[in-house]
Amino acid sequence: MNVADLIRLLVLSIIWGGSFLFMRIAVPEFGPQALILIRVGVAALVLAPILLVSPQRNELRKRWREFLILGLTAASFPFCMLALATISLEAGFTSLLNATTPICTAVVGVLWFGSRFGKTQYVGLFIGLLGVAVLSFDRMSFKEGGDGWAILAALIAPVSYGVAGNYTRHHFQDLPPRFVAAGSTFAATLLILPLGVWSWPETIPSTKAWVCALSLSILCTAIAYLIFFRIISSASAMATSTVTFLVPISAIVWGFLILNERLTAQVVTGMVITFFGTALVIEMIGRSKEQEPDSGDD
Repeated sequence: MNVADLIRLLVLSIIWGGSFLFMRIAVPEFGPQALILIRVGVAALVLAPILLVSPQRNELRKRWREFLILGLTAASFPFCMLALATISLEAGFTSLLNATTPICTAVVGVLWFGSRFGKTQYVGLFIGLLGVAVLSFDRMSFKEGGDGWAILAALIAPVSYGVAGNYTRHHFQDLPPRFVAAGSTFAATLLILPLGVWSWPETIPSTKAWVCALSLSILCTAIAYLIFFRIISSASAMATSTVTFLVPISAIVWGFLILNERLTAQVVTGMVITFFGTALVIEMIGRSKEQEPDSGDD
């Protein structure tokens, strides 16, 4: 990874870490569905020129079912789950649960898309699940006042991302990544539109909530997608996956600085265990020399 891509990766981690902060602030006033309608709707408007000028623009009409599936699994549904979770969970804590996305992607690939796990990856899966257990074992109460349902929602989101990641690799390899990002965002807007309108808050949200909502859509969705796919186009997928480890750190820092969220020994321990398991699952570590790809730059 060259210096320019490294800078992009750090910027992306800061932006996506901030998304959990923005949701934590805005969702109590907007509600999950209305907030996500703003997030994907404004992002779709920002990315609309890509759809209008792209030579592949007719593909959106021809493959509307595939784009709706991608819009559901990559944006509207997981975004709503995370927004719902942040009503009661800290921004940093939610981001750590969301960091299991690579593990979920690998598991979905094995279960439904014919991928295979090596022994090291199975060990990593067990360690990653252990890390999640350490993070949440004393908060998994489904009684009134407990965080069980919020934690479950936060864990459903990475499963949905895992489906979306595998679905993209199997159905959209022939299309430019930027076009796929714009098309899926447009599809996600159509899907969340009825729920977002139906649940629109009766009380006008505050200026701070609106700033967070628009930042979530323009900065953390539209611009972040463009940065993310730019990194993928010039660096390896393995290098890009390191953002998984940087986003929670960024979210924890944002939560500490802005929301005075505490960083406990339990959270640090769970984070380290989860990160280690994730690194094994995505073969960032534990890969044999025969398996290692060439490291030459494009």
